[in-house]
Amino acid sequence: MKDTYAIDAAGRTLGRVASEAAKALMGKTRADYVPHVRSEVKVTIANASKLRISERKRTSQVYQTYSGYPGGQRTLSLATVAARKGYREVLRKAIERMLPRNTMRVGRLKNLTITE
Repeated sequence: MKDTYAIDAAGRTLGRVASEAAKALMGKTRADYVPHVRSEVKVTIANASKLRISERKRTSQVYQTYSGYPGGQRTLSLATVAARKGYREVLRKAIERMLPRNTMRVGRLKNLTITE
């Protein structure tokens, strides 16, 4: 049984929207929540470009990746990621990092839809 969960991000902060979406993706908003079973909740987030993000967070929030090679560490600020890929990617990264790091993470993220 698949449920749909809609979130309007207009005028709300990044962390509040991301935590609400992560909780819904894990199935914690349903009465039949079981930690070891992946719930089939579809989460749709609208108006991602209208998120309220402070200027301090735009510059101080840093995303790091490391390729494993010497000199392979890359850092990007939130403003850079938003300019290159849009606020959809910023919101997706925030939600992804709030989900548990287990085998169900990829499947849960496939149930996430974000629109600008």
